[in-house]
Amino acid sequence: MNDPSHRLTRRRFTALTATAAAAVPLGLFASRASGAENPRDWRALTEAQWRERLSREEFEILREAGTERPGTSDLLHEKRAGTFVCAGCALPLFSSKTKYDSRTGWPSFWKPLEGAVETREDRSLLFLVRTEILCARCGGHLGHVFDDGPPPTGLRYCINGLALKFEPDAGAAS
Repeated sequence: MNDPSHRLTRRRFTALTATAAAAVPLGLFASRASGAENPRDWRALTEAQWRERLSREEFEILREAGTERPGTSDLLHEKRAGTFVCAGCALPLFSSKTKYDSRTGWPSFWKPLEGAVETREDRSLLFLVRTEILCARCGGHLGHVFDDGPPPTGLRYCINGLALKFEPDAGAAS
């Protein structure tokens, strides 16, 4: 009962904690392969893991809050019925039913799917405060929201096309 080899010492606790922490990324890729997506797992990815998953351009936008040149996204003219998902973690973000042509050069939507996005204040431009839009699952930068959109919300979610992938509805015309 008082065998010292079974006591939880500080050193042993630290070693066990480090081992458990090292196992998290390994479990993350197993869950990805099985389709089980845990939001906490996505936030635990390292910069190197994101660089492995994303193209250089996607990484710049999603992980470094970059912006693609206006008018360059293939999704700008996507008109099929379907869902726009995060290019980083595949979380459904916007329905094609809420997409509209804002004439800004970026895919625009008047409403995200419930619980799909988070917002935070963006002061990266001198003298301008904007509202940044992030993926609720992986925290990837998507774009910004402005109050000059159409009814019924009056909002314009101006999203980088490289932050999105499009999944057409089954039977949607190509």
